[in-house]
Amino acid sequence: MKVMLLVMNEQRVILDRLYDIVQQNCDECVIYRLSKQQQMNLGPFLASVDYQTFDRVVIFSRVKRLVPQLRVLKCIPGLVFLEHDAYQNYMPASKYRGVYSRLYRRLPSCRALVSGAVVARKMLAEGIDTVFVSKGYDEQMLRNTGSERDIPIGFLGSLKSTEYAQRKALLESLAQRTGMLVTRTRSGTEYLETLNRIKIFVSADIGMNEFMIKNYEAMACGCVLLAWSQGEEDKLLGFEDMHNTVFYRSEDEAVEKIKLLQGDPELSQRIASNGQAFAESRYSFARVGQALATEIQREMRPWQPPSAFTRFWVKLRFGMKVPV
Repeated sequence: MKVMLLVMNEQRVILDRLYDIVQQNCDECVIYRLSKQQQMNLGPFLASVDYQTFDRVVIFSRVKRLVPQLRVLKCIPGLVFLEHDAYQNYMPASKYRGVYSRLYRRLPSCRALVSGAVVARKMLAEGIDTVFVSKGYDEQMLRNTGSERDIPIGFLGSLKSTEYAQRKALLESLAQRTGMLVTRTRSGTEYLETLNRIKIFVSADIGMNEFMIKNYEAMACGCVLLAWSQGEEDKLLGFEDMHNTVFYRSEDEAVEKIKLLQGDPELSQRIASNGQAFAESRYSFARVGQALATEIQREMRPWQPPSAFTRFWVKLRFGMKVPV
């Protein structure tokens, strides 16, 4: 099977190893790193690479860049979306609420690979070919280095997005109450070194019903993960409170759990060790990439060719040859 993997070249999170693992586990896979402009105008690019000779075309991009290109997307057999943000489809406060579902339903032959188990179940119930494949971490870049952990409590990441308003408020309040460090680092070495200085990593994925990539990265680097409970998602992904993770459901509970962990170093170390082993055994890119490759190549629903008008329009506009 011949696979085309279209990915973003401007991502802050470094996912190159994940793409490489997918490529290694496909029969044949060509990776194209697209600029923002190319992602927003897929027609000319697809025409230039003879996309119709590929059995699968996998797109990893922003949904806001894809929605305006419905006619082009309808002309792609074997279309697969790789999506790490589809949790926003069900967030009441998100400007993308319902956007993912509407796009995928208008492409009935497509498959969506989403990173939330509950999200996948909801989309399946809507009639969308959806598969859950979790996020993960780059095991070659991130690991427990055994360094001195001189930052008692910390959070690393951005607080800018409107979807993160609740996260920002909670983290800022916790910082005032506990002295927690809230900062950003550059990807790569600085991020690795800083994670390895943190004893308790606070995750605040409020209202997302999904775990962000930082949870896996912090666990893999040997931090105790203090995470906002995602409800049913917790158990589905194998997280266990006070065993490999420490969950909280309110700011006060977070403060209580921090005091508990700091007052019992042996318990804290045991949870950190269990969490690291858990992340290493289930959420490395080596495992996640293999799962993605399997689901990409699995048999899909029969392709429904677009209307004659759509085929004519994309050929006239972009020079795309559309299979019938």
